[in-house]
Amino acid sequence: KLRAASASMASCCCPIIASFVSFLLVFPVLFSSAAGNGSTFGEEQLGLRRMKARLARVREASVKTIQSPDGDVIDCVPSHLQPAFDHPRLRGEEPAARPGNDHAMEDDDEEEVLPQTWRSSGEWCPKGTIPVRRTTEGDLLRASSVRRFGMKPRSAAARRDSTSNGHEHAVGYVSGGQFYGAKASLNVWPAQVSSPAEFSLSQIWVISGSFGNDLNTIEAGWQVSPELYGDNSPRFFTYWTSDAYQETGCYNLHCAGFVQTNGRVVIGAAITPVSAYGGRQFDITLMIWKDPKKGNWWLQLGPSGALVGYWPSSLFTHLGARGRGGADMVQFGGEAVNTRPSGSHTPTQMGSGRFPGEGYGRAAYFRNVQVVDWDNNLIPAAGLRLLADHPGCYDIAGGQGGAWGSYFYYGGPGRNVRCP
Repeated sequence: KLRAASASMASCCCPIIASFVSFLLVFPVLFSSAAGNGSTFGEEQLGLRRMKARLARVREASVKTIQSPDGDVIDCVPSHLQPAFDHPRLRGEEPAARPGNDHAMEDDDEEEVLPQTWRSSGEWCPKGTIPVRRTTEGDLLRASSVRRFGMKPRSAAARRDSTSNGHEHAVGYVSGGQFYGAKASLNVWPAQVSSPAEFSLSQIWVISGSFGNDLNTIEAGWQVSPELYGDNSPRFFTYWTSDAYQETGCYNLHCAGFVQTNGRVVIGAAITPVSAYGGRQFDITLMIWKDPKKGNWWLQLGPSGALVGYWPSSLFTHLGARGRGGADMVQFGGEAVNTRPSGSHTPTQMGSGRFPGEGYGRAAYFRNVQVVDWDNNLIPAAGLRLLADHPGCYDIAGGQGGAWGSYFYYGGPGRNVRCP
């Protein structure tokens, strides 16, 4: 019998980023890797200059730094000086007021919207600021391309027929209409990623446009990415693109775009606690929805629906239109990168690393899968289709009814006897 997850949504002054001298010494090595991604040496140099300038602006704007026990450094940045407003379409703006409220920032109460490791420091950012995870020299040194730091590879895709580029999915999706948001609860796992060049994530995609060069996506969930974060901790993330992952968009706050309005959540920080095999399950509730008046896409988190921030409508083409401009497809599930180390399938895990058949307490799940309709109402995701690229590696199986509504289990271990 299925049971709902028992999920309770579970300072010191830091030195500034170290000198970039060592980075410049190894830059030719990075360039040789970046060349494989289509970047020229000049483009990488330009990317480095822009990144250094952006990091300097964040450091200069920071009014307080917090040292997280896991090594992350958190900068407290005034909300109107956050990275989003470097975007040419957003310059001079301030955070938009919350729909139905005159205030831009979430109230600084004691509610724990999302338990994260940095919170155990016991410190908070001052009112009127947002916490920003600091990008370090080490983060840049791990990147295959500085110019595309914080971006998914151009080969990334948001649908099933993407296996030729090494991105494998086990997802549920709805299409064939207009959707104005999505909501689901998903449990968080310490998925094992075998190579720094790979990642494993679980997320919601809101998608519009063709799968050519004008694809618009809005994405949020949890991910394990050693290259991006330097460890194997599951971390809360956001993403967006307006041109099919070509030149726009990024993870978290690594570029101008997403506007954060919550001073209690660090986008890109580790989530704790996580689910345990055969033990307590910890899940997070995510909701993405479109403000019908201004066209911005808001991200909510937790049972109370605390607002994290929004993707401005001006970032997008298809998703940017006000009023009836919705999504063509909404997708829920997991994605893992398979670089085929040693010529065989990667052992990188998706979800818990277990197949759906193991069920509650062992397999990863999405429950209460819903979409937002034209009248801004949450409704069950009727006609949810389940697809797995390689069921022998990562699979998916779902059901309907009870307290979980529409749900599915998904994931797998990657390389095994069924997935050589």
